[in-house]
Amino acid sequence: MSSFIIFNDSFFPSGTPLLSADSRGFRYGDGLFETIRVKDGRILLSRYHFERLLNGCDLLGLDPLTNEQFSAAITELCERNGHAVSARVRLTVFRGEMGSSDTSSHYIIQSWPLHQEREESGLVLGVFPKGRKSCDSFSHLKSNNYLMYSMAAMYARSHGWGDCLVLNSRERIADSSIANLFYIKGDIIYTPPLSEGCVAGVMRRWLIETLPAAGFRVLEKPVAPEDLILADEVFLTNAIRGVREVVNFGGATYGNRIVQAVKGKVDEGIY
Repeated sequence: MSSFIIFNDSFFPSGTPLLSADSRGFRYGDGLFETIRVKDGRILLSRYHFERLLNGCDLLGLDPLTNEQFSAAITELCERNGHAVSARVRLTVFRGEMGSSDTSSHYIIQSWPLHQEREESGLVLGVFPKGRKSCDSFSHLKSNNYLMYSMAAMYARSHGWGDCLVLNSRERIADSSIANLFYIKGDIIYTPPLSEGCVAGVMRRWLIETLPAAGFRVLEKPVAPEDLILADEVFLTNAIRGVREVVNFGGATYGNRIVQAVKGKVDEGIY
């Protein structure tokens, strides 16, 4: 458990009540969050996280944090909590209490120790049937309004799946409850474009930008559930867990030759 959290530049003991009932972040989910991995005192994919945060604040009309606030606060919090070697950090930015025209940003930073997890044997995926993700200017945000993803995660657990795919309003795959989707057919790696409603994941962006230089072919294209049935390999990505291979979706089973190679490039380039 964390000893301290940060609220608007100040340290408080964990569990300190900080928000009022009038907070727009609490009432409406009016804000953003970043889930960040820290390893050996270093914020992994720091530039990608900060740029995503800046872009999101700009879209929502919120005053952005500076890079110094972003980096220094996360590093100091992890050190105070004894998590600098390996930590999961959540940075939440939200509008205050003055109404929708208020541009001032409030923020909370939390950290938890990130323990080495046992190697997974692979994920089984299903589809969340109870909602659809919109495809609009806000759909790529890592928004505090996270209801559909929360429900999808609960649905996956209730069915014994490793994760659950979320479909968009066009009945195609946006992403999963906590990750971006990639699949492999032949020697090409495919992933849905942001226009399909997926969250703009930082690991997703890093892979799209770096894998071609390592000899991989990566294409963004709309992905239907039927495409996964015909895929050779499937994997999910996020900033905390990196690359996670999928072994089964809808009865289809997958290999992992290219997935393992991608994992190796991530380990070399990030960790």
